[in-house]
Amino acid sequence: MALHYNFDGMPVGDLLPGPRILLGPGPSMADPRVLRAMSTPLLGQFDPEFTAIMNEVIALSRLAWETRNAQAFPVSGTGRAGLEAAIGSVVEPGDRVIVGECGRFGLLMIEIAERCGAEVVAVRGEWGRVLEPEAIEAALRNGPAKLVAVVHGETSTGVLQPLADIARVAHAHGALVLADSVVTLGGTEVAVDDWGIDLAVAGTQKCLSCPSGLAPVTYNARAEAVIAARRHKVRSNYLDLGQLADYWSPKRFNHHTAPTAMVYGLREALRAMVEEGLPARFARHRLHGDALRAGIAALGLSLFGKEPGARRLPFITPVVVPDGVDELHVRRRLVEDFGIEIGAAFGPLQGRIWRIGTMGYSAQRQNVLLCLAALESVLRREGHASPAGAGIDAALAHYASAGPAASRDVDDSLGATGIGRV
Repeated sequence: MALHYNFDGMPVGDLLPGPRILLGPGPSMADPRVLRAMSTPLLGQFDPEFTAIMNEVIALSRLAWETRNAQAFPVSGTGRAGLEAAIGSVVEPGDRVIVGECGRFGLLMIEIAERCGAEVVAVRGEWGRVLEPEAIEAALRNGPAKLVAVVHGETSTGVLQPLADIARVAHAHGALVLADSVVTLGGTEVAVDDWGIDLAVAGTQKCLSCPSGLAPVTYNARAEAVIAARRHKVRSNYLDLGQLADYWSPKRFNHHTAPTAMVYGLREALRAMVEEGLPARFARHRLHGDALRAGIAALGLSLFGKEPGARRLPFITPVVVPDGVDELHVRRRLVEDFGIEIGAAFGPLQGRIWRIGTMGYSAQRQNVLLCLAALESVLRREGHASPAGAGIDAALAHYASAGPAASRDVDDSLGATGIGRV
């Protein structure tokens, strides 16, 4: 006889979450190929088949990061674990660290560096604008720094930070450069070697379209030497990049039990990315983001931020909430009526903007069109009227101007040929 346990009088039944179209700043919708890979049988962490998969993850990671770094592997944990591992493995108490801050995740890196005992110098910029290399250089001239940490893609504002010039300035002053690429890897170029990035961190749940739980990292020989020359042990055993590198190396240092299913998922996510091709993948993210923004403009809505398109994340669209509209009510109606999730905002932008993401597997034409239709319907009920169908028409016009979509054979009326024949 089956036993049923109650908690506070509530029956515990089957786990059946409601279907959602995830169009927020993360997580994105998981690629079905990734979920399928994650459901395959588990292996032991030192099983020869699993260590072969680990080697494939390293090779695929190098392609994704556009690097020849020896070190390119995932940290067990979300993107924040990757940031803590990178900063905590490089920084020792008393080290001077410069952090560029023009949004929520710059603030996060300040906090992490402070927790490591660093003397943190924050170079602050306006939320919605990029940081200029001259501002970083001015901080470097005031004293030597061990590390310059910058957010490549600031999801709180939709800003895409150019990194190459900041890296040149930092290296001229003897500092390492850390790039928070949690949102950008897999959605736009992250050219680690060409840009001179010493350490980079990503997350699986954004443009890679894998569930959250791993943080891909890569770092070069220069950063590796700094880690090896530490005066004190890394304070965290779990997030010690030196030990983790040995675990992912042929040494197979017995550090921790890797989340096997997540490694399967990351392997498939990276394989799908390489199979699609980096230029094609980046173009896909740009195409659907631009179509969404064309539709947003046609609905009479404006974007937050003052940067030109080249300095905006192609797959995060920050939309200013119109006057008199309840932003929370709109998000609630989108979920309850259409099953669509978009994102709210942080800090000074809370209640002022929505953040709509078109990342990874979520970056599809039908999702963009559905989102625009749903948003038009909900906003009309909130008192913000726009010409009927204007958003969809503008998005379709953008798609048409971009060239024909991949063709599908529908000459048989979607499989209806022959119905009724004897």
